[in-house]
Amino acid sequence: MLELTNQFTEPNETGWNMNELEKTLSNHLKFIYGKENGNKLLYRVLKRLSTFQSQYPDLALTSPTDRVNEGDSILITYGDQIQASGKTPLKALSLFLNKFVGDAISTIHILPFFPYSSDDGFSVMDYFRVNPECGSWEDIEELNSKFRLMFDAVINHISSKSVWFQGFLSGDPKFEEFFTVMEPGTDLSRVFRPRATPLLTPFETSLGKKFVWTTFSADQVDLNYANPDVLLEVIDILLFFAAHGADFIRLDAVTFLWKEYGTPCINLPQTHRLIQAIRTIFDIAAPKIIIITETNVPHEENVAYFGDGQNEAQMVYNFALPILTLNSFHTQDVSILSDWVLSLTLPSKQNAFLNFLAGHDGIGVLPVKNILAKDQISAVIDKTKRLGGFVSYKTNEDGTKSPYELNINYLDALNNPDNPETENELIAKRFLAAQSIMLALKGIPGIYIHSLLGSHNWREGVQITGRYRTINREKFELNQLEEELKDIQSLRHLIFNGFHHMLNTRKSSSAFHPFADQKVLSIHSKIFALERTSLDGGTKVICLVNISNETIELTTELNEYLQDKCDVFIDFLNNQTFACADNWHSITLEPYQVRWLESH
Repeated sequence: MLELTNQFTEPNETGWNMNELEKTLSNHLKFIYGKENGNKLLYRVLKRLSTFQSQYPDLALTSPTDRVNEGDSILITYGDQIQASGKTPLKALSLFLNKFVGDAISTIHILPFFPYSSDDGFSVMDYFRVNPECGSWEDIEELNSKFRLMFDAVINHISSKSVWFQGFLSGDPKFEEFFTVMEPGTDLSRVFRPRATPLLTPFETSLGKKFVWTTFSADQVDLNYANPDVLLEVIDILLFFAAHGADFIRLDAVTFLWKEYGTPCINLPQTHRLIQAIRTIFDIAAPKIIIITETNVPHEENVAYFGDGQNEAQMVYNFALPILTLNSFHTQDVSILSDWVLSLTLPSKQNAFLNFLAGHDGIGVLPVKNILAKDQISAVIDKTKRLGGFVSYKTNEDGTKSPYELNINYLDALNNPDNPETENELIAKRFLAAQSIMLALKGIPGIYIHSLLGSHNWREGVQITGRYRTINREKFELNQLEEELKDIQSLRHLIFNGFHHMLNTRKSSSAFHPFADQKVLSIHSKIFALERTSLDGGTKVICLVNISNETIELTTELNEYLQDKCDVFIDFLNNQTFACADNWHSITLEPYQVRWLESH
């Protein structure tokens, strides 16, 4: 890297001996802030990177090749999700993972574990401390000794109780331009709203009342990236995460980063360039880091965060998958889901989707805006309400409101309100069938802890907090959780053991590598069928999922896809072998059965 000295107080491009990554970073910063300001900012950023590299030289030397493989899966959990007397929640989580999960999961995504003031952690007060109610950095290190870690970078907004915002309120000149202030009465109707709450919140400051930009809530104050000092502070945070165990960094709500009057203030070019600048910074200082963008927007806008495949996020959340899978089980027809999977493309072999069905938030409706028809979306919404869930709304440009997300536990969302299933074994089979689709798809699976543990809606929690999202955020007591998992007839036991088995089996086949090819097979309207082929072409797996409550026999439908000459084909998920006689392949799938087939 460039050796920086004090003589460069007024940087001049012609006097710099920059390498290609530094030139790329320079271009990003000049695009965002203009040539002169971008040039000055580059100098300040490179000084930070030089210091970081001197402190953590090994991070810069880490090879970025082979960072993920078929053994990778990500468990999504809160830091205080599991609690036990006499132990910090992070230690209790570590105990649970070591005892029950083991190496079936490779990575733990710990949702924001910092001191916070609201939104279960997403209103961060201090990015450099672990919330003492969760544990300590030593607890994080203990988890990191057994698992890879994903950290949340909540960098669109910060808590109104944070030092930064309190400094703004008190008139500290350092924080004067850290937040976006608008004059009351400014026409902001074009701004995209993910909530039904006011966009501007009034605050009393040392200079009088100011109206401050708050996209998500009055306690979550948006940062002003038009001020280069904000980006510098955020870079320090991200580098700190890299130095403290993160392999994956999730950029929360980054689609809203840049504000520009007269635009929707979503997905703006400056937003993409900010993420590209962050990517370049990690490529320089910590190339092992994988960036994942969380952008709950229509699918075509979501995948734009891959950039050109080399310059932006390595991974994006596959936001359309949860509701499309749900729709398939509701209608007992895989046609729309299969057609959509068939249409999926990636800009390069360095990119992958984070495939998930459930998370700490609800099931997003916007991602399928241009995939499902309005009546199909309405049908899913209606079933959500009838199954004990809720619907959260956003404010539209014309002042009307429309559905933004479904707040319901995925296990309950799969049920049929007209003929609800009550038998634990069948409930578990249906749920695991849905999860198997996520596990089979190209990419890396992200598994919410309430899915792994087969949780129902927690409506009591909604009554306690008054927030719909609490419905799938119930905490566990470790001893009680262990007792439920030991009960072989309990739903938790059936789902956890089934999930655990699928995860371990998935690891055994190179066909499930995140970058391995996939091909949708049109076999039957009630069978989701996918062929995965390993990177070297030597292993092929056909994944079959019966999304219906009917028994289906496949005969000639399989002949086209299985190898013409084989002695047997093996369902290695269920440890069953089927003979091939005269190239005539026949196989039966019971209601909600999953089969992973290899021909031999």
